[in-house]
Amino acid sequence: MDTVTISKYKPYVIIGILLLLAILALWLRMLPAAGLVTDEGVDLLGNDPWYNLRQVESMVENFPSYLWFDTMTEYPTGNVNHWGPLFIQVISGLCILLGAATRPEIMYVASWVPPLMGMLTVPVLYLTGERIGDWKCGLFAAIFGAVVSGQFFYRSLFGFVDHHIAESLFGLLFCLCYIITLMEIRKNPVHFSDIETVKRPALFALGTGITFILGLGVMPTMILFGMIVAVYTLFQYLYDFWREYENDGLLLVNGIVFFSAIAGILIIGFNTASLSLARYSPAQVIAYLALIIATAALWYISRALKGKPWYYYPGVLAGIGVAISALLYIIAPDFYQMLIGNFFAFFGQSATVMTVLEARPWEAANAWRSFGFGLILMFGGFVALIWNFIRQGRAEHLFVVVWSAVILLSTIQHVRYEYYIAVNIALLAGYFLYWTFTAVEGRFLQMAGIRSDEAVVEEVSSPSEKAKKGKQHGTKKASKEVKHTNHDGSSSAATIPFAVGVIFSLLFIASSLAVDMDIGNGMAYGGMQPDWYSSLEWFGENSPDPGVDYYEIYDQETFTYPPESYGVMSWWDYGHYITFVSKRIPNANPFQHGVAGPDGAAAFFLQDTEENANTILDNVGTQYVITDIEMDTGKFPAMSTWYNPDVGSTPYMGGYSDQNGNQGYIYSEKYFQTMVSRLHNFDGSMAEPDENYLLVNNGETYSYLVTSPVKPVPALQHYRLVHESDTNVFSNAAVGDLKYVKIFEYVPGAVIKGNGVIELPLKTNTGREFTYRQESVNGSFVVPYPTDGSVPGITTLGPYTIAGTGQTFTVTESDIQSGNQL
Repeated sequence: MDTVTISKYKPYVIIGILLLLAILALWLRMLPAAGLVTDEGVDLLGNDPWYNLRQVESMVENFPSYLWFDTMTEYPTGNVNHWGPLFIQVISGLCILLGAATRPEIMYVASWVPPLMGMLTVPVLYLTGERIGDWKCGLFAAIFGAVVSGQFFYRSLFGFVDHHIAESLFGLLFCLCYIITLMEIRKNPVHFSDIETVKRPALFALGTGITFILGLGVMPTMILFGMIVAVYTLFQYLYDFWREYENDGLLLVNGIVFFSAIAGILIIGFNTASLSLARYSPAQVIAYLALIIATAALWYISRALKGKPWYYYPGVLAGIGVAISALLYIIAPDFYQMLIGNFFAFFGQSATVMTVLEARPWEAANAWRSFGFGLILMFGGFVALIWNFIRQGRAEHLFVVVWSAVILLSTIQHVRYEYYIAVNIALLAGYFLYWTFTAVEGRFLQMAGIRSDEAVVEEVSSPSEKAKKGKQHGTKKASKEVKHTNHDGSSSAATIPFAVGVIFSLLFIASSLAVDMDIGNGMAYGGMQPDWYSSLEWFGENSPDPGVDYYEIYDQETFTYPPESYGVMSWWDYGHYITFVSKRIPNANPFQHGVAGPDGAAAFFLQDTEENANTILDNVGTQYVITDIEMDTGKFPAMSTWYNPDVGSTPYMGGYSDQNGNQGYIYSEKYFQTMVSRLHNFDGSMAEPDENYLLVNNGETYSYLVTSPVKPVPALQHYRLVHESDTNVFSNAAVGDLKYVKIFEYVPGAVIKGNGVIELPLKTNTGREFTYRQESVNGSFVVPYPTDGSVPGITTLGPYTIAGTGQTFTVTESDIQSGNQL
């Protein structure tokens, strides 16, 4: 057998392998489907997918118009969406094409899109690996890409209907096209004085620009890839100046690509007038213009300094950089602060950001859990690419190094960018295995009895080779570096790194498959907590219509909320649930909007007086409050950090560990005075301590049971429980009956004159019975429940009674809503 015979069938073999890998990638991502698909649709994963489905439902009704301004979240201002329409348009187009019109049908079609996009990364990874190495490198990258885990895998699962996988796919596609364009201008050098040398590279650059626009259509975060190009361009010009190599191609490419990006931004449109690089704003246009101008400056300065020692160029650039920074600081301080602020917002951390799981730094343990030996292979790939760049000077190798380094730094700062770095890990791991394999390829071919006396010729157009041949335009030809595969044998020492690479690769693949299987099967039942879903279904059917059309697209400039509209106060995690399931309008949402500030959700739930809490709800037009046990306990530290980052949860709760190794929270008096505790733990009723659950720690009294306060807690006068979910969070019913989710209505309340403690026996929708108790203030009570049975879900078991007096009162719903005095 010889290489000619093998080459004849190689394309078919490669295509076959890629198909199998794509099928594997899709199968893994479809694992959750068995448990997520229900008669009511798909139990989507995470928070944001529920909102994406809300956008899809609107677009299916109004195709292809996009819901830039949404009146169904962040009451009373509405929310301006900060990501683009493309992902939603793809799903909506498929729904229309396939005839999916009902909610379950739309959810099912939409849930297929992320796995399909995850599958498509396999062939794109192959093409990228093939460009920086050869077909073997492409196959290695594709194999790793089919199984690589982490956020990349999770966010491409069936049911995770979010745009992050589209960001990864289109970001990778752009980088592939940019690499192809770099190879084109290396193969066919560009000279502005010769128009014929410009035409073909210009077409390649335009195609690359279009892929950048596609990425922008998904998310303005695509500007990250603009920054990658900017950093690469700087290093490439420094390298070219050192090697005395001239080519107008990079200026041509960056000019066309980022003028295309500007056109894309203008087509998409601005969704804010502020200068924000994280939004579709004028700042993005300025940034892309600055990149083009900077490329032109690098090109011009390199020619102006032609013939000077190598250190002149970086020295001049450093001086210019300092001067421009100083000038901006003086004459354009707002723009300067925008640049600095966006830099620290992206690469920095804050106490509130640390409460958002996906925005936290990438911890070593989590990184290893996601990618394992892939991390070692990634760093091996870095070494191999840098080594080959030093030897060959191939621009695409430098670009991949810069691209991967920037993404790695981004991921270290924010774990959410695992969905970017996974692609780079697969590519770099593939390159490392390819690099070590080429060192022993000859020996393997010899052992397999494959004959070939021909050298493999690869066009590389090394700048150093071109420098030796001269720089007269129109005379330069693509130089050819002859790379001998050493088929007659290779050093036995070269087998060591390859053997290590193979072992680590097998471990990487095996561990990734194991993690993928665990995640995929585990997420089969990882959708919305059932208590939330059932409670929100009830809420949508038993609360007043807010008077806003769920499907309508409103104009932000002309829209005003109708008088009957209202907000729903809950923690931001649950905002999209409320919008999608109940079709009601939350005050806060998972964009972390409506959370901070004096009228934010954090401030409301941490208030220690009802009067201050009422003021917040009045300011933001809230009529209902929804709590759950997570807000009451596990999410409480995040809520308190948003309220006061300087102290966080320290004044409210601490941790304990008993002699048996059991760990948990202990709660201070200040915790029990907060609104979230008074609502969820005590149903707004007054509460008394239970000595059995109190303990003294460092001289202060704490409780280790959320339903047993340290000191008496007064009743809330304007909040009534209207619904609770079925699940009791206490495994031991003897401890109590505290439900997972509770819904309260904020009402004016009726006034009853009297002194002492007034009581009202109640039964909830779950059959739980409790007594609402309130102590008089200044000779009166303000009560929130009617006794006429007009509140759905709550049954009054008698009249209001002032304890010990025999005085009873009946109260109507009209009394409650009008604030009547009885």
